[in-house]
Amino acid sequence: MALTPLDIQQQRFRTRLGGGVDKNEVDAFLNLVANEFENLHRENNELRDEDRTSRRLLEEYRAREEALKETMITAQKVTDDIKRTAAKEAEIILARAELEADKILERAQARLTDLLRDIGELKRQRAQLLSQLKATVDQHRALIAVAEEEGAHGLEDNLAVLRKRASSPAPLSTPSPTPSPTTGAMTGAMTGAMTGAMTGGAMAAAQRAPD
Repeated sequence: MALTPLDIQQQRFRTRLGGGVDKNEVDAFLNLVANEFENLHRENNELRDEDRTSRRLLEEYRAREEALKETMITAQKVTDDIKRTAAKEAEIILARAELEADKILERAQARLTDLLRDIGELKRQRAQLLSQLKATVDQHRALIAVAEEEGAHGLEDNLAVLRKRASSPAPLSTPSPTPSPTTGAMTGAMTGAMTGAMTGGAMAAAQRAPD
């Protein structure tokens, strides 16, 4: 049975005959008090040990908490650095892409300028060729007209000569035939017509060329 301070205060001993208290009861009570004090001392030591252990664990927990906080702060800084680095890299990639797009557009514009210049040159050459062909055709037409006119006059002259010969006596010897101007004119007219046809075909082919 555990003693309390009240038990100690209220403890009473029997008195013996002749005065004084019973020594046996006093000794028994002192033993009881000593045992109880020993138990209390042991429990007190155990509590002190537990308190020291608890304090040590608390310090360890606090140290771990501080380390965890520092780790979280460091992780947050690293995360922020990664985000900033990623944003900068994205800006660099975007700038490079825009620069490359500008270069591609510039090359395409230069290519378009070259093509337009080539097309203009081809149109100029075609117009020049058509002009030359038209001049050639007009020249041949004029030559054909002159040849036709000369052929008509030559034909009339030949008819007059034939009429004259028919009305006069025939000569004893027949001279060698001389090519008449009409024959030469007709030959020239046919050559001019063929040349004009060929030139006209070339001109039509040039006109059918794409713009």
